[in-house]
Amino acid sequence: MNPTRIIHPDFEKFLQLKDQECIDLFIDLRNYVLELYPNANELVYHTHALTAVFSISEKLSDAFCMIPIYTKHMNLGFNKGTILDDSKQLLQGTGKLIRHIHILNIKTYRNSDVENLLKSAIDLAISDMKKPSKIIGTTISKIKK
Repeated sequence: MNPTRIIHPDFEKFLQLKDQECIDLFIDLRNYVLELYPNANELVYHTHALTAVFSISEKLSDAFCMIPIYTKHMNLGFNKGTILDDSKQLLQGTGKLIRHIHILNIKTYRNSDVENLLKSAIDLAISDMKKPSKIIGTTISKIKK
């Protein structure tokens, strides 16, 4: 499973601390998101979770989804999940805006229902964006060194 875009070295350092199954699953999920929206900017963080956030600009506020990797699991998070049409009731969570899908394996997300959610999230982020971004298709590290 090769990444469609090089994983930022700051992120890679922490990713390599995870077990191989988790690494492979993350890479495939990341590739899936980038296949659906290749122009996404990826903002990488290491706070309470190792997280890749996908945005239509360089701003977190313009993000449409994220992949947080925790100690024992990972999620596919939707930044405006409560606004999305989730007729299949895939999204979990109780926050004011964010919802997620618990990622167990490739079948959890490589399906038409999740693809439709991702496309809706991308469309919503594009329609909500205040000002066009000058940065496209870049990975930006927010990891403190």
